[in-house]
Amino acid sequence: MNNWLYSETVKDHFLHPRNFLSGDEADFAADGVGEVGSPACGDVMKMWIKVKDGKIIDLQWKTFGCASAIGSTSMLSEMVLENGGMKIETALKITPADILKKLGGLPTNKIHCSVLGDKVLRAAVKNYLEKKGEPKKKPSKIICVCLGVTERELDLSVAAGERTFAEFQRRTKAGTGCGKCVAKIEKLLAKKIDQYSDKTCCSFCKKDCPSKTSRTND
Repeated sequence: MNNWLYSETVKDHFLHPRNFLSGDEADFAADGVGEVGSPACGDVMKMWIKVKDGKIIDLQWKTFGCASAIGSTSMLSEMVLENGGMKIETALKITPADILKKLGGLPTNKIHCSVLGDKVLRAAVKNYLEKKGEPKKKPSKIICVCLGVTERELDLSVAAGERTFAEFQRRTKAGTGCGKCVAKIEKLLAKKIDQYSDKTCCSFCKKDCPSKTSRTND
């Protein structure tokens, strides 16, 4: 591996992945299961979690992916299971940037792979909560198949004041897989910016804010 472009930490997690499901998934008896990615783009990730008292106490995963996908998900699994496991709400706060920091970075063209673990964890938690009987929400339309990025995430990006595709990409890594969605997202982004140009956060938080009140009274 004379031309290895990754940190020693990534190399270690790639060659010796932690919490990788090596047996039959039926034997794991998961409380929640998530799957993200697309075979067409090369990376597919699946994760199984066990939950007790609101804490993720065990986690296993499998992937058809590259060294970055394997290394980042292996690291994520260690982060979640450290000290007996994380509360669900704490685990969901882990970001791709947190994983990258623990890994010592990734090659620029592979950073999108660090998002897979983050997204598959969220998918597994969603599945767990649905099994518990929480009300199902209408799923948001997927606008980047490779990374599982949704239109709702684009709405939140615009609501947060982001106005360029580059800003949205930094937030979600959308378009860093096959890249076929970029033009479509840029067009949708322009439409949403125009749509929300005279709106405030009211449409998202459902509250009356001063700017909304002032427009009403004008």
